[in-house]
Amino acid sequence: IPGYQDDVSAESSTEFPDRMSLMEVRLQAQEDEITLLKSSLADALRKLRLHDQQIPLLKQQLISLSLEDALPESIQFTDETPIKLRREEEDAFEEEMGKDQTWSSLVEETIQPTTVRTLQQQQSKGSEDSQGSCPQTPTSSSPAPPKELASSPHGGPLSSIREEENMLCVDLQKWNQALAGLIVATVNIRVLCILPFILLTGQSIKMFIRGRPITMYIPSNILNYEELRMDLPSQKLDLDWVYGYRGRDCRANLYLLPSGEAVYFIACVVVLYHIRNQTQRHYQKHTDCVRCLAIHPDKVRVASGQTAGVDKDGKPLQPFVHIWDSKTLVTLQQIGLGTFERGVGALAFSSSDNGTFLCVIDDSNEHMISVWDWNKNIKHTEVKSTNEAVLGVDFSPTDTNNIISCGKSHVYFWTLSAGTLTKKQGIFGKYKKPKFVLCFVFSLTGDVLTGDSEGNILTWGKSAADTKTLGKGAKETFQIMKQTRAHEGSVFTMCILQGGAILSGGGKDRKIIRWSADLAPERECEIPEKFGAVRTIADVDGEELLVGTTRNAILRGTFSDGFVAIVQGHVDEMWGLATHPTQNIFITCGNDRQVCVWNAGDHKLDWCATLEESGLCADFSPNGAVVSVGLSTGRWVVLDLQTKEVVSDLTDGNEQLSVMRYSPDGSFLAVGSHDNFIYIYNVTEGGRRYTRFGKCTGHSSFITHLDWSKDGKYIMSNSGDYEILYWDVASGCKLLRNRFESKDREWASYTCVLGFHVMGVWLEGSDGTDINALCRSHSERMVAVADDFCKVHLFQYPCPKPKAPSYKYEGHGSHVTNVRFTHNDSHLLSMGGKDTCILQWRVKGAGTGDHSKEHLASSSSIHTFSKNSEINSEISAISLHHERRMY
Repeated sequence: IPGYQDDVSAESSTEFPDRMSLMEVRLQAQEDEITLLKSSLADALRKLRLHDQQIPLLKQQLISLSLEDALPESIQFTDETPIKLRREEEDAFEEEMGKDQTWSSLVEETIQPTTVRTLQQQQSKGSEDSQGSCPQTPTSSSPAPPKELASSPHGGPLSSIREEENMLCVDLQKWNQALAGLIVATVNIRVLCILPFILLTGQSIKMFIRGRPITMYIPSNILNYEELRMDLPSQKLDLDWVYGYRGRDCRANLYLLPSGEAVYFIACVVVLYHIRNQTQRHYQKHTDCVRCLAIHPDKVRVASGQTAGVDKDGKPLQPFVHIWDSKTLVTLQQIGLGTFERGVGALAFSSSDNGTFLCVIDDSNEHMISVWDWNKNIKHTEVKSTNEAVLGVDFSPTDTNNIISCGKSHVYFWTLSAGTLTKKQGIFGKYKKPKFVLCFVFSLTGDVLTGDSEGNILTWGKSAADTKTLGKGAKETFQIMKQTRAHEGSVFTMCILQGGAILSGGGKDRKIIRWSADLAPERECEIPEKFGAVRTIADVDGEELLVGTTRNAILRGTFSDGFVAIVQGHVDEMWGLATHPTQNIFITCGNDRQVCVWNAGDHKLDWCATLEESGLCADFSPNGAVVSVGLSTGRWVVLDLQTKEVVSDLTDGNEQLSVMRYSPDGSFLAVGSHDNFIYIYNVTEGGRRYTRFGKCTGHSSFITHLDWSKDGKYIMSNSGDYEILYWDVASGCKLLRNRFESKDREWASYTCVLGFHVMGVWLEGSDGTDINALCRSHSERMVAVADDFCKVHLFQYPCPKPKAPSYKYEGHGSHVTNVRFTHNDSHLLSMGGKDTCILQWRVKGAGTGDHSKEHLASSSSIHTFSKNSEINSEISAISLHHERRMY
């Protein structure tokens, strides 16, 4: 028996201590989660106590669970409980809550056992609870011992270990109950914190974005916040001008109409630009980026296809094709809604039957090719094309039943017969198969000429069936009849002139070559390197040409006189935008390292400079002589508008700059950085000399927006974690702790997206990044908003109440990164990100250009919550909203 007991002791000493050590490690690892919940709840309770006098009933409902009575004495909270809740943990908690989970599952997953230290304290007391029995059902927090050990009648070390485990199980049960109450109370408070709702508390408004409370104080001249009326602005916007052209990744998208208008597209807009009159008209019926164009044989009707895109919730939208009248801009037909996938990649009208049919190739994996009687909206046939990229399609000019398509490593010859499309692949035979067949045209003799990535023009012909080799079942084939070396690099485009001559445009060599009908070179010219390669060519009159380039420019010219740009734009994502204080001039900058100065009156680019890094923000000095540009490396430069030279070059930190802002009198420049600091500079010599004045330190995330007060002494700033801070610059860049003192301060500009006067621009369900920029008009009557869903909004200013009405304008095909009013509020400029498009909107309506101020006020007393029914209805609405959408 003693030997047996020694064996049991040895076994228990090897197994039970291992299990206990495992539990100890796990419990220690989970102690931080308990501390996090305790800190979160204490933080919420403290904030609620701040409003104890104004909303006692709401506080009573939020903490009605009598949390402190349910907790052991060791975790009672007081007002002095230290709070140190890292933002990373809070964001992680909110992200976890955004998953598809129920609140009960969150509670169950978060409940964790106590620490071993507390267990040891319970053991030393020798309390009665330590004699309790552990539940027999094994759980993750209390695993069952092995059967042979659990049933042992012997005492000694085994009995001691069993008693210790029993004490642990009982203590875990107590902590689970207490922690469940803690989590439920925390969850109740978190429900309120993570919903984007507005809480009125006396003289302040509390707005919640992603769980962060943002307190904004009501100005003194607003006596009754509840009675404020939010109306639509008296002004509206009309699209006046579109800057840019999409040539970097699209083909065959530039045509000349008999009206003298060039047709092309960028973003969601098809532009009709009258070359001689220098006017624009716009077709604006597309809901996402336009990808391709086709001109009807009558040279009046136009077909345009768009990509699918996504809505604000990330759900895919359906692409379609619009056929419209270029004279009236009236949509004649919409085809393919629900048929095409991802987008429309290529279009072509039939020629020999007066344009009865339209061929469409979509962007699905199989690149489905379909033929439509577009006027009747009837699809005649549809078939899989290829899994490779398709770059072009067209009908034979002499036979509607013959269609050609080309793309990656292929050229297909399609035949339409009895409602069915069949294809034959062009055979390259002894010639090197190119990686891409980029373009093709039909010669006047009916031959097909293709341009490829090898720089060759291939002439294709139909060969008779080789019955001798292949037998009676042999069929005719399409083979290469001739190869002509054309360009160094790719042949991006070809164009047939009226007399039969051929134009080709090169990639690497940037050349335009005129060929005779039998492909003998006649003339050539090279476009300037700054415009990129030749993307597409449109014939004007046999001599004059329009050329679209890969750097998003449209050139006009001849072989003898050369080419000049009539349309230009950025070629990469844009962020920086600023308007001149006294002239119709604005500046843009972006990731293409270009700084462009535009004339909004003449609708053209005045000049452009190349930077060493990406430009992300800019601002004109109040005297209008210089402009400062913030770069992606912490460096910033100041350019003289007359000489176009850099007059100052400084660096603050090593992270990207997000905002540059001059004070109203031009004596200071504030530089907001992603290193969380705002650098303040003294400005002298008319904006040409800068000396460091100070640094605003206090933000815990990167600076996003800032504005100066009208007296030039204070700054209001926003940061990436949704903070609103105020700074006394004149007193040494001091952070103003009492934000209540800034509630009546007047601001020279209003570009901060968070603030009392613009609180109503945030839509229900916004996550804090949905608004990229906003700008108040100089008349202080309206505010324009750039959102993350390709929209520009126009609100009344001020708009301090939620669900404020607005006018919504479409046109961009990417997130709108910035908006600015011109100096006299006659126009609004909006800038897309990835779509590289600048839209100029004309402001029309009452009060345009009127700089009088209008403040909202009410004669009634300040509203307070005083009725149980109001509180109950508010809490019910919050709960319903949370069930509908959880963050």
